[in-house]
Amino acid sequence: ESPLQALIFDSHYDSYRGVVVLIRVVNGSINKDNKIKFMGENLTSEVEEVGIFGPDMIEKEMLTAGEVGYIITGIKEVGSIMVGDTITDLKNPAEKSLPGYKKPKPMVYSGLFSIEGGDYENLRDALGKLSLNDSSLDFVPEVSVALGFGFRCGFLGLLHMEIVRERLEREYGSKILISTPNVAYKITKSDNSVIEVKRSSDFPSQEKMLKIEEPYVEATIITPKDYIGDVMKLANQKRGNFKDMQYISPERVEIKYAMPLSEIIVDFFNLLKSITSGFASLDYE
Repeated sequence: ESPLQALIFDSHYDSYRGVVVLIRVVNGSINKDNKIKFMGENLTSEVEEVGIFGPDMIEKEMLTAGEVGYIITGIKEVGSIMVGDTITDLKNPAEKSLPGYKKPKPMVYSGLFSIEGGDYENLRDALGKLSLNDSSLDFVPEVSVALGFGFRCGFLGLLHMEIVRERLEREYGSKILISTPNVAYKITKSDNSVIEVKRSSDFPSQEKMLKIEEPYVEATIITPKDYIGDVMKLANQKRGNFKDMQYISPERVEIKYAMPLSEIIVDFFNLLKSITSGFASLDYE
């Protein structure tokens, strides 16, 4: 029988039992009392319960290859479980993880602060539980002179940031303030060391910097042909590099630019809608 390989595709937190991990068994089998290893996080634990959904949680003796179900290990630390990780047997481990697991790299950073000063611990717990089924959410503590204690959070983009804010407010009742989003810069210092800076206040002095690099995206703009000139003027003002332009119909044009992500996340979309009377659309990757 092949060594156990099970893919984590979701998880949630139970206040009595800890993290409930949802898995699909790809190879091998998993039983109650098995000692297992989370290969991506290099964490070991013991299985307290295995089961399936029907739709309620139904306990079973084991899950075998091809089955989808859940395991409970008693793990309480919500940051220990990552969606996309591979579970294997500790005594007979698989040689490698299932393909596709890679920690998502945040692209946009913003500060999250509780409106009520005493709500810091609740916000931390809410972010931790939210990260159980959103492995792309990254957060570390941060202190602001004006706003107090909060968290510097990393998101995949502006839409991801809005979804996290909405879920924090709706699912956990958190009332939060979000600071202006920004991106991470890679700085090569005069001693040739490389650092990543996520806040303007962390930039080294000018004489200590040799090079600054910032993330770029490929932006695709679809607009009526009457607005081509205004759209290209706006993109050039935002430091965009023209790549391509194609007519997708007699009246509509697709324009591609390479643009700094920092220029897009502030007000580019609103300006684009304004100069095209709301007709243009924007996508980027």
